[in-house]
Amino acid sequence: MSDNELGLFLRTRREAISPAAVGLPAGPRRRTPGLRRAEVAMLAGVSVE
Repeated sequence: MSDNELGLFLRTRREAISPAAVGLPAGPRRRTPGLRRAEVAMLAGVSVE
């Protein structure tokens, strides 16, 4: 799997989950649907970097 394919896979999975579905506030307007990378990292208990 190339880096581009992995990025596409992760992006589609993040877009499929709304913040409300995992107990996060909707917050301000988002440019793209779904969770932000930092939100996924926070929920997983890992660093964004």
